[in-house]
Amino acid sequence: MQRQTQGDPHSELAATVGFIARYASYLMGSGVHTSRVVRNSRRIGSALDVEINLAVFPKSIIVSGTDAHGESFSRVVAIPACPIDFERNADLSALSWEAHDRRLPLAQIEQRYEELCAKPRLDPMLVMILAGLANASFCRLFGGDFKAMGIVFTATLFGFFVKQKLAQRGMNHYLLFIAAAFAASLMSSLSLILDTTSDVALATSVLFLIPGVPLINGFIDIIEGHILTGISRLTAAIMLIACIAIGLSATLMMVKSELL
Repeated sequence: MQRQTQGDPHSELAATVGFIARYASYLMGSGVHTSRVVRNSRRIGSALDVEINLAVFPKSIIVSGTDAHGESFSRVVAIPACPIDFERNADLSALSWEAHDRRLPLAQIEQRYEELCAKPRLDPMLVMILAGLANASFCRLFGGDFKAMGIVFTATLFGFFVKQKLAQRGMNHYLLFIAAAFAASLMSSLSLILDTTSDVALATSVLFLIPGVPLINGFIDIIEGHILTGISRLTAAIMLIACIAIGLSATLMMVKSELL
């Protein structure tokens, strides 16, 4: 009877494929386009002398690895829903190059991966303020005056706060976008009673919710041949945009007397 030991090539292959599956699923869930995930995963596999192939689906990834002895191993993992963090995505991409160039062993690659994933994210309050400033800048860009900018900044903070709190309570993603769009646009509707560019304020108060990353990644995936994943991402983005429209429409229906 054969026994697997720690030095068994098949056991090492399983560990390599298991880590790459975890790495690839995290990148997909964090908003990285599919081709970049495939390249990074294959790069790490090359550093460990394992040929990696990925089959990416909207909700899961199949990772297959073949070592120098011809042994194969596959792993199926679900794609988690992770917050989008461009700095962390860049760090994890750099990790694949570091592993490839320095021929790092699997244990060291896993250690670096855990260290990068454990890095603290930006403070939620700072993100909220930056989103408010960005939306106020859009308001000015589209012709809003300084009063409208102040209203949009405040409305964005309120909408972002509602979005964060409802997300912590586990609300459905689409209902969350409807509620956040309604909250932000309702707050910005105060511009209707002031002598300001109220139309610009209302329109730009919900721009912080626009799903730019899924839209861009969806188009990139389709262009690069990952049709299924690209269509899935575009569909999800379109649904989120529809949710934003529903929230904004609810506000407009409530204040339509002021608009007439």
